[in-house]
Amino acid sequence: MKIVKLTLLIVVTFFVGFLSGLYALPIISAPASPSMLELATATQHVKHKGQFVSSLKDSDLLHFAKGDVSISTDTIAFQGTIAPGPDYKLYLAKQFVETEADFMRLKSEIISIADIKTFDSFIVTVPKHIDIEAFNTVIIWCESFSQFISAAQYQAIIKEGVTEKAI
Repeated sequence: MKIVKLTLLIVVTFFVGFLSGLYALPIISAPASPSMLELATATQHVKHKGQFVSSLKDSDLLHFAKGDVSISTDTIAFQGTIAPGPDYKLYLAKQFVETEADFMRLKSEIISIADIKTFDSFIVTVPKHIDIEAFNTVIIWCESFSQFISAAQYQAIIKEGVTEKAI
């Protein structure tokens, strides 16, 4: 019986340590976030703004982003908070997404922009071949666990010549 308890204790300790490492490693290895001056510079020529909120359908206590996103022709800048996690990616979509199911359904139409390595603010460069006007939503997605983090709509939806108001 002692061997079973000891084995169980070792397995539980390993499991807790492993999960703690998964959570802590991205925080420990994160590069420095951009300074206020860098954010101010990146947002000088903003064409669109949006807001990440934590109240979306598939956002939860461990998977969320809250803050403001500014989109220009060549940069996307975020100032706020993102729940820490591994392998976050920033995407652009032509349709607002707020669930994992939505993301997976539209994945063939969604464009990957950059990796996200910081959790309080970031500035990423939009690749030259990407036209931000062709999209209306910025999405943060965890590739490792196929987990929706959050999304922010930054312009109205355009469907066959009819413009719907952005949320």
